[in-house]
Amino acid sequence: MALLEVKNLEVYYGVINALKGISFEVNEGEIVTLIGANGAGKSTTMQSVVGLIPKRNGSVIFDGKDISHTPCHKIVHLGMTQVPEGRRIFQELTVYENLLMGAFSIKDSSGFKKDLDAIYTRFPRLAERKNQIAGTLSGGEQQMLAMGRAIMSHPKLLMLDEPSMGLSPLLVDQVFEIIKDINSDGTTILLVEQNAGKSLAISDRAYVLENGSIVLSGTGAELMASDTVKEAYLGG
Repeated sequence: MALLEVKNLEVYYGVINALKGISFEVNEGEIVTLIGANGAGKSTTMQSVVGLIPKRNGSVIFDGKDISHTPCHKIVHLGMTQVPEGRRIFQELTVYENLLMGAFSIKDSSGFKKDLDAIYTRFPRLAERKNQIAGTLSGGEQQMLAMGRAIMSHPKLLMLDEPSMGLSPLLVDQVFEIIKDINSDGTTILLVEQNAGKSLAISDRAYVLENGSIVLSGTGAELMASDTVKEAYLGG
């Protein structure tokens, strides 16, 4: 069953046609990845889906509801949460305060302590640094905090925009393991990544974007085996 359906999505930046009528879907329980070069339209797609960038045409259906014109803050309440490119944590707040902000959409606060303990169990480094100012964390720790903050909202769909950007190879491996664990716990994942090899390896399905259009789609394994994908994104 499709949790997210994007149909004929068009986005313009002035006169520039950034997304040219793309369509894709994310089924409940899947990890789906959008791959492509810089400027292909991956982040624009993500931001348009969550309402941060206006659409010229097309529709976005989430959990059976048309959210094409729903304000971004209301989309979070419906169960869709994004970890943006660059993490965008609250630099001046502590780790704990960032996690508290992640739970703003949860009406029942009685489970907050349990949710917080679950985040600290998944990310022990955050527990160690819970009173530390977030802006002083390392890049890897900030990525963990951004993901933990998003999970605090109990998303049905977690959207991750370039989660491995700027991280060491060891931390990249760790981030992808965390993504798999989050998915195993029942959260559907839409992933935007330039690290095609790592992302396709954990994906149920994937789409390739070029110049604002989807040019290839298939299972993660199928795209990893594609000569076109190998040549363009996997180093031959």
